[in-house]
Amino acid sequence: MSNKHTPLDDFIPYQLSTSSNAVSDLIAREYKSRFGLKIPEWRVMAVLGSRGASTQRDLVEATLMDKVTVNRAVKALVDRALLGRSPNDADGRSHHLQLSDTGRDLYDQIMPAAEVMEKKVMSVLNKSELNELSEMLSKIRRSADNIAAR
Repeated sequence: MSNKHTPLDDFIPYQLSTSSNAVSDLIAREYKSRFGLKIPEWRVMAVLGSRGASTQRDLVEATLMDKVTVNRAVKALVDRALLGRSPNDADGRSHHLQLSDTGRDLYDQIMPAAEVMEKKVMSVLNKSELNELSEMLSKIRRSADNIAAR
């Protein structure tokens, strides 16, 4: 691959995408080798681990993954007994999904590993820069959400 700088390299959406993919791929190698999880499976577990029981529709919204990807991830996690399902009284066509005890144990093992990797990747930024980056990413996300809602 050429190291020649192109206009694309300065295009912020491209930088966001490639940076996100690079970090996700780095972390995914760890999830896959240590825990046997693919990125979509971990994203589903992360949402359920931090937010609690959710429907598949909630997971699609929270992860920004398409329905098919979420469905496959959920199926794989249910097959591994990492997720449980319970009826959704508000909508009989859906279920509430939650981490099983085994899933919670795995989540509790993964989070420290994810936090270590985050520290390694983000070690190039000082605390002030990390706070600024977090604020800027939140603003960008809100802007994109607002534009999409129009």
